[in-house]
Amino acid sequence: MDKPATRRVTIVDVARHAQVSTTAVSKVLRNAYGASPAMREKVQQAIADLGYRPSAAARGLRGQTYTIGVMLPELRNLFFADILDGITAQLGDSDYQVLLAPGCNGEKAEARVIDAMIDRSMDGLVLIAPVSAKSRLNEVARSVPTVVVGRHGSSPAYDSVTDDDIAGAALVVDHLVSLGHRRIAHIEHHETDRVRLAEMPNAQRARGYREAMITHGLEEEVDIASTSYTQQGGYLGAQQLLARPVRPTAIFAGADVVALGALEAITEAGLTVPGDISLAGYDNSALAALGPISLTSVDQDGRQMGANAARLLIDRIGDRDRRTAQIKLSPTLVVRRTTTAIDAGHRS
Repeated sequence: MDKPATRRVTIVDVARHAQVSTTAVSKVLRNAYGASPAMREKVQQAIADLGYRPSAAARGLRGQTYTIGVMLPELRNLFFADILDGITAQLGDSDYQVLLAPGCNGEKAEARVIDAMIDRSMDGLVLIAPVSAKSRLNEVARSVPTVVVGRHGSSPAYDSVTDDDIAGAALVVDHLVSLGHRRIAHIEHHETDRVRLAEMPNAQRARGYREAMITHGLEEEVDIASTSYTQQGGYLGAQQLLARPVRPTAIFAGADVVALGALEAITEAGLTVPGDISLAGYDNSALAALGPISLTSVDQDGRQMGANAARLLIDRIGDRDRRTAQIKLSPTLVVRRTTTAIDAGHRS
């Protein structure tokens, strides 16, 4: 015979066990003024004895659930883990709990995730590289405190944290040019929404690549494969570039995960990195630092981005009416073994 479900321990149970009022228990739970040390000790002991867990739904009815929703495009990109590390570290000493969900790189899936977080009365949202229309992001931010990570541009409704993607792309081109490369190609993420295009980090990196090539007098050498910021996108992009009548001597992949796919395609073609083709990525994720890969990559400090996002969000939760803030980090280039000087035979 099945056992009946165990009844959830309530605040009333805690009050009876501690022989205090429910108001006293509520004060202790909220760390509010008016609870003496002796009362706190009695309530905390009762909580431990009974295994009480506060109901997030009930807390939401009282104004806060102490949960932060984090939406990220996908789970496979290790750079997003760096951002999450920064968020959780920043919130480590607070009462907030982070709950995350993937937006699956699509507006419909992203909308479902965001709506689900709002429906569950989360106190604030961190949206990492969202693809939703800006009007939709503004609508969300008017409903719940929101910080957007990775989208450029300003908003009167939400705070934002970005990397200077144009400068980061220029760092890669400058580095490769200093090594003697001229035929420097780029793998970008294809953007279908022209209105959203200017705000997305992939578009900013492609722009930075073009501008840097022009600055170095290499406008005629601009060569872009437009696929996606995935490992498969990197593989397909590199295949396209290697099939050119004159193949590039260096490839700048718009993200580390893209560079991984490019490396696979280059190896499959019987070529070596960096012997035949130099390769650089973007993000400086844990993947880039792995010894067998040792990928030259732009460091946009994902942990700092996450920490800034969490700090801005807590400030926004505390003061909904303050002016929105935009933080832009300056990237650096980490040079590793996948880039090298071009030999004389490949210069022409």
